[in-house]
Amino acid sequence: MPNIKSAIKRVKTTEKRNAQNSMIKSDMRTAVKKVEAAVVNNDSTAATSTYAEAARKLDKAAAKGLIHKNAAARKKSRLMKKMNSLNA
Repeated sequence: MPNIKSAIKRVKTTEKRNAQNSMIKSDMRTAVKKVEAAVVNNDSTAATSTYAEAARKLDKAAAKGLIHKNAAARKKSRLMKKMNSLNA
């Protein structure tokens, strides 16, 4: 544990930010899994509604720097590809 006041504050803010980032990343992964589960179950209406949420969460994670913007775009593209195969 640091002794300097600014270092103590830095540890506290880092822990708080780390918890927030973990929660956002977890929500993002859960949203992606929901879309994939809807595609596996051949439920196009559920897939469409959950895709919108997943895309929003991917974009937010990319904006905050939790994942790279190209990684977010790639994940959204792959999800959309799965959804299109469901409708075809």
